[in-house]
Amino acid sequence: MQKMMITLGMAAFAAGALATAATADDRPATAAERAEIGGILQAAGFSSWRKIEFDTDDRKFEVDDARHSNGKVYDVDIRGGKIIKKDLED
Repeated sequence: MQKMMITLGMAAFAAGALATAATADDRPATAAERAEIGGILQAAGFSSWRKIEFDTDDRKFEVDDARHSNGKVYDVDIRGGKIIKKDLED
């Protein structure tokens, strides 16, 4: 029983470490980047958003919960000054 508990504890620790590593490649957008991304979003019909991060691995900005003028909320990816992906939030 003790061996099983140790194994489960190690598995939980490994899962937590992997989850942390998965987000370690993101960094908050700088003030200048937020302004640029905000302009891109507004030009595309978005009025508000929650968070902007830069994914250093994929070299793109990730915008969470961007509200569009159509009333729907999306997660938006931006690279090279252009929206490359919009995922509708449920």
